[in-house]
Amino acid sequence: MSFSWQEILMAPEQSLREALEVINTQASRVVLIVDKQTQLLGVITDGDIRRALLNNLGLEVALSEVMNTSPICAEVGTPKEQLIETMEQKGILSIPVVRQGKVVGLQTLKHVLSKPKFDNPVFLMAGGFGTRLRPLTDHCPKPMLQVGNKPILETVLKSFVKAGFSNFYISTHYMPEQIEEHFGDGSQWGVEIEYVHEESPLGTGGALGLLPKSMRRDLPLILMNGDVLTKVDFARLLEFHCENGADATMCVREYEYQIPYGVIQGEGSRITDMVEKPIQRFFVNAGIYVVSPEVISSVPFNHRIDMPTVLEQRIAKGKDVLMFPIHEYWLDIGRMDDFNRAQVDIRSLGMG
Repeated sequence: MSFSWQEILMAPEQSLREALEVINTQASRVVLIVDKQTQLLGVITDGDIRRALLNNLGLEVALSEVMNTSPICAEVGTPKEQLIETMEQKGILSIPVVRQGKVVGLQTLKHVLSKPKFDNPVFLMAGGFGTRLRPLTDHCPKPMLQVGNKPILETVLKSFVKAGFSNFYISTHYMPEQIEEHFGDGSQWGVEIEYVHEESPLGTGGALGLLPKSMRRDLPLILMNGDVLTKVDFARLLEFHCENGADATMCVREYEYQIPYGVIQGEGSRITDMVEKPIQRFFVNAGIYVVSPEVISSVPFNHRIDMPTVLEQRIAKGKDVLMFPIHEYWLDIGRMDDFNRAQVDIRSLGMG
């Protein structure tokens, strides 16, 4: 039996009897005590209820009298590994998830230990020419270049499979037969793969208009360039997108650029400030997106368009387009030095 974390929120003035009813109904083993703004005040577990009864407090006592007012909790975005470690070290089965003290969820040990499964489609872009990697790409599409002991695209696919995704679409254009021969229908990885062929290059977003009508249109889709190596948490990315009700989410990566000169600021001819070789920081597009079904429907059939333009159009219509900063390993294999670096990195990443 599963439960919704919203159903286990209770007010401090409610009774222990009511908490017991919620725990029994929801099979949650815990209730979260919150104020009217859902600020976490404390928790009560089934063990707390038993201890209260042993102390003759009775079932009508207010929850504020027996709750644990210093519960262990986790901020939104805490990695799964850290949640597991905390729960195992503290001997607890669940952790409230908060954002600035307000409850936004509950993670249970059973849930984080189980392998998740997602029905969301994943669309991998693999149609590019890879001209900057010639002569390696003269007779091989870039996503099929070997990094470690397998093609880049296979490493990308297996990262999604490991995260619990099983419905894949791959866009092709340049030497599509090599990709289709290698991946087939996906059965060797226990997944389903369909191919979307671009007769002429449609940009990074145009292939969305070629997706088959049979694809599920009620779930967000993850779109990713097939030449990116990353350890990003795809499940957390999808969770972020859904939690925030986004129309689209773009993964971004912080990029630093150091100006090689002293930068001078002034008013008229008077110098007001001097900064020697300042570092500028920007967020750059990481080539990974989550898009709602409405975004997919907005791209016409066989229409050339890049993803940034698709998102600009959604922003112009007042839609919520969010960014998801990634701090995990990320490498866009666009140039020869990136390709050589990937050959070294793949061994330490455990992705080879």
